[in-house]
Amino acid sequence: MEDISLHILDIAENSVRADAKTIEIIIIRDRARDLLRIEVNDDGRGMDVETLAKVRDPFFSTKRKKTGLGIPFLSQAAEQAGGMMTVDSAPGKGTRVAATFLWSHVDRPAIGSMADTVLTLIAGHPDLDVLYEAREGDRTSRFDTREIRNDLEDVPINNPAVLEAIRGMLNEQIKFEM
Repeated sequence: MEDISLHILDIAENSVRADAKTIEIIIIRDRARDLLRIEVNDDGRGMDVETLAKVRDPFFSTKRKKTGLGIPFLSQAAEQAGGMMTVDSAPGKGTRVAATFLWSHVDRPAIGSMADTVLTLIAGHPDLDVLYEAREGDRTSRFDTREIRNDLEDVPINNPAVLEAIRGMLNEQIKFEM
């Protein structure tokens, strides 16, 4: 995958397939330690110990295909950029995928379009709660679909006009970020 936002989208789609109702995406830039950390947390079914042990195997998949490349590709990208990836999960407890990258590493993928990633999740899964947070130093920007839904009353969150307004909000928010 070309950028981190696409890795995040792939992991989030795994969360949706695991019946997650809420997905939290966190991006942290730590200049003092020259690190970029991403986390995707969900409240889905979670994985048992056997599945968790196989999750980095590109030839293992719980889907009806013979390969599961999302997590192995993210792990490889993190390691190539001087970082690492961890996956924590338990049945009924959800899953947390976290990856770190050395920010200044020549092989660190670009972050990409987080606005497009969040919009894709909202448009494709309007009942999903998506929380997106970016942190750098003492600055934090946060987007939460639950707050948007409270203001919408009976208008669906994936209504084209609402999605366009959300795109504007996310683009403004992301100007503040990395």
